[in-house]
Amino acid sequence: MHHGATPPGGTDAPQQTFGTTDMAPLERPSAITRFFMSVVAWAEKLNLKHSAVGNPPVYDNATFPWAAEVEREWHLIRKELEQVLVRQSELPSFHDISTDVQTISKDSAWKTFFLAGYGLSSAENIKRCPETWRIVQKIPGLKTAMFSIFEPGKHLPAHRGPYNGVLRLHLGLIVPEQSDRLAIRVDKQVCHWQEGKALIFDDAYDHEAWNHTDQTRVVLFVDFVKPLRFPARLVNWLLLNLAVFTPFIREGLDNHKEWEKKFYAQAEQLRNRPN
Repeated sequence: MHHGATPPGGTDAPQQTFGTTDMAPLERPSAITRFFMSVVAWAEKLNLKHSAVGNPPVYDNATFPWAAEVEREWHLIRKELEQVLVRQSELPSFHDISTDVQTISKDSAWKTFFLAGYGLSSAENIKRCPETWRIVQKIPGLKTAMFSIFEPGKHLPAHRGPYNGVLRLHLGLIVPEQSDRLAIRVDKQVCHWQEGKALIFDDAYDHEAWNHTDQTRVVLFVDFVKPLRFPARLVNWLLLNLAVFTPFIREGLDNHKEWEKKFYAQAEQLRNRPN
């Protein structure tokens, strides 16, 4: 399932294209956005050149010694997830929180339970998953942590992530079956999730994921800072810390606060209902 990293600069290094083909563009190309995108494209080339861990589409988990520590406690995360899934139908769809996801997903079959993202976090959700929160703190450069819930029949079309300065971890929590009906393709590699196992990949490669089974698949979805050498490390730090001020992230935060208010107000009402 996992292959070792291609040595940086090796001739058989897979190609990262800068931009997603066949993707509806978002209606926001202001001058500021265009400038920001050109800076991002420049930084991405820098990140490929100065990666401390090579640039394979899928990583060997041994590259990140902390991955085994996270796997070791996976059952604690699964237990907290089961509590969250009691109200699965009320969880927000990914595109309701992060509107830029609408280019690839508009139905309600991809749900999310968000703990943290780009310097912002959900205190209420973290309070419900204290063990999960403690465990993800072991991940150096943690940027995003959430449960990613694929309901039956969900197919996420081929796309690439917005920026190659982070890598992605999927920790399998509920994986109904091992077959090609349930998989993720990163570049040319098809991978299968396994319960209690980490899958670490670079979402800046073209990738797609699907659940053609009749059961729900859930992973812990984490983005963490890609290990880079100077000067890419510095540029990456600046860009990732500036990301908090972009309209996408701010809007996502506002959308999440709205959902959170409703979700926890309902819980409060139920608790206070006379028996």
